[in-house]
Amino acid sequence: MSNRTIIVVGAGVVGLCVAYHAIKRGAKVTIVDRDPAGDKASYGNAGCIAVSEVLPASVPGLWKKVPRWILDPLGPLSLRITHIPRLLPWLWNFAQAGSSAEVERISGALAALNHRVYADLVPLLADIGLSGDLHRKGALTVYESEKGWHAATPEWEAKQRLGIDVRHLSADQARELEPALGPLVKRAVLTPQWSHISDPKRVVDSLRSWLTANGARVLAAQVSRIAPSPKGGTVTLADSSVLNASKIVVAAGAWSAELSRQVGDIALLESERGYNTTIAAPQIALHRTMIFAERNFVAAPLSIGLRIGGAAEFGGLLATPNFARSKGLVELAKAYLPGLDGAGGILWSGHRPATPDTLPVISRSATHGHILYAFGHGHLGLTQGPTTGKLIGDLLCGRDPPIPLEPYAIERFSAAGRTTSRKAYGFPSIGI
Repeated sequence: MSNRTIIVVGAGVVGLCVAYHAIKRGAKVTIVDRDPAGDKASYGNAGCIAVSEVLPASVPGLWKKVPRWILDPLGPLSLRITHIPRLLPWLWNFAQAGSSAEVERISGALAALNHRVYADLVPLLADIGLSGDLHRKGALTVYESEKGWHAATPEWEAKQRLGIDVRHLSADQARELEPALGPLVKRAVLTPQWSHISDPKRVVDSLRSWLTANGARVLAAQVSRIAPSPKGGTVTLADSSVLNASKIVVAAGAWSAELSRQVGDIALLESERGYNTTIAAPQIALHRTMIFAERNFVAAPLSIGLRIGGAAEFGGLLATPNFARSKGLVELAKAYLPGLDGAGGILWSGHRPATPDTLPVISRSATHGHILYAFGHGHLGLTQGPTTGKLIGDLLCGRDPPIPLEPYAIERFSAAGRTTSRKAYGFPSIGI
């Protein structure tokens, strides 16, 4: 692929991983982003390598919980009223993805990606000098009630059938692992395959530096249009200058749907805004990611402090963030971690690119073979970024990817794409 010129639109972790694999295959790469080193979901996240997250966001029975979540001003779900009309097609497809048959199909596709995570992540971290930044200590999911723990049993059993190691613990066993936990915790589940990194910003900064050191051009510019051309594709910038390439990869996170629409590919993609607070001196120590299941938020022990994050807010890309949510997460965490000092926390908010079926888009354009897509990873951009880069790299150089890519194709957002049978993909049954 040494004679190929590749433009990657987007300098988040997924775009950088695509660029990494293109360079490893000998391509000349230009990365275009309006603010390549700027604040994005790629480094404002909780630093989780969440390989055990193999179930879609929409599952049977979820809708029973939605009214309670929405009525809670600081609950895990928020819908901005003015955005609801635009959100309706996405919500309809989200509901469709929660059928038993769809959950089974989607879970198999998520598991196929996540089972590859360490095979693709570990070599990348070694190349950029961050092998020591990966901490494979698992994650601890905690419950404040027996009822909540029992209700989650079908999901844990489904994950086990998909190859996830699940270990149920008593409250005392959980506190032996994490002494900072208070008496509110009644049950816990340890997932040893989960891991976390020291600092997600350090990962994207180091990866970007590796790319420039290995010949990539990083261009700070706003992309106004992409289009196919007889020999590949063109990227038009806001200043009207035009870049030409053999292939273009759209990896612009929550902004990707507008670019795909320009070449005739429809993507159901929404910004699922997340919030967090990072506390440099929390006065407690955690050894692994903590997931507070009944409140839908996490706490992650990063090298820069304890990051407490969560929430899913649907309000579009232009809505002003509500940082009361970041502060509210700290107050929730204190109920589980009574020794936590939340003073001096740094508040953050970012746009997660969410598809209604929780699956990313990893595919060629439906109509233009020189344009490819790598976006829509939702909460799993850091987890699935290196694998996505590997798969897109295979497509760029004409190799057969190691897993079937039909479930991640952009065509699935058409009526015909949504009727495809799971049997075509050969993924395992989970029986949920």
